[in-house]
Amino acid sequence: MAAGWNLEKNILAETADYLALNKPSGMLSIPDRFNPEIPSLSGILQKKFPEIYTVHRLDRDSSGMILFAKTKAWHQWLSEVFESRKAEKEYLALVPGKMPNPKGTIDLPITTHPGIKGKMIAAKNGKPSRTDYEVAEEFRSFSLLKLRIHTGRTHQIRVHLATLGFPLVGDSLYGNGRPVLLSQLKAGYKKNKNEKQESPLLSRLALHAFRLSFPDPEGIRVSLEAPLMKDMRALLQQLRKVNAVQE
Repeated sequence: MAAGWNLEKNILAETADYLALNKPSGMLSIPDRFNPEIPSLSGILQKKFPEIYTVHRLDRDSSGMILFAKTKAWHQWLSEVFESRKAEKEYLALVPGKMPNPKGTIDLPITTHPGIKGKMIAAKNGKPSRTDYEVAEEFRSFSLLKLRIHTGRTHQIRVHLATLGFPLVGDSLYGNGRPVLLSQLKAGYKKNKNEKQESPLLSRLALHAFRLSFPDPEGIRVSLEAPLMKDMRALLQQLRKVNAVQE
């Protein structure tokens, strides 16, 4: 389990039918078939609940909202909801630089990379993939984006933004993967004398699933939100401080 992450404290909603959690970055959603010994969120939940069913997944490096069904009937219902694209999934992501447009739609097919295992690419022969984005906040050298995906392709947001030339902060597969340091943001930064090496503000993929909504069997829309994890909150706080000083 990710260091410092507590299961009970990160339950966002629980009913007799479903369980919504705030998944930490670095944790698998489901077991890795090649490395089943690595802990996964579904594996942890199976030890705590008499019945638990996976509805959808988040990338290991992403954080945020993930939903599980607690009965077979609800697993079937939610699977159909996701399959028919009646569920709405929204994300927050940090990218370097400033987007050329305040909002837009990325409509690029995605398929597996022909030479790199586990990597995806935008290509004409891929599966249809659509992502809407909107700039939520703009900083000196970064942009916070709000995104909605209409399809659920592997690494969809990461591939789409990288193809536009804006790979996610901390993405080592589609970008440079470099962590964000306070010394990069703050002029005249001085390292603590007791610090041998500067601790990064963020050293993982800056992608968070923050909102999920779906209809229940009665047609009532359920809307759930997952607060940002501590590391992304801290980074945004620093970016806002730097912006305020420069203004």
